[in-house]
Amino acid sequence: MGTMDRIKNEAEDLAGKAKETVGKIVGDDEKVAEGRKDQASAGVKNAGEDVKDAASNAKDAAKDALGS
Repeated sequence: MGTMDRIKNEAEDLAGKAKETVGKIVGDDEKVAEGRKDQASAGVKNAGEDVKDAASNAKDAAKDALGS
């Protein structure tokens, strides 16, 4: 569920890692923090996708169990 959302989240995570790395290289603590924030945001979004997937799977399992 939400393949494009997962791709966007992964892109956000990678961009955050890049920002963090660049910030470390140039000594920009603000850029490091921004990169970490982007990574955390992507992680939260991925967790939301996991919850949606689990709910969808539970709904499908309930339908199968009830024979509908």
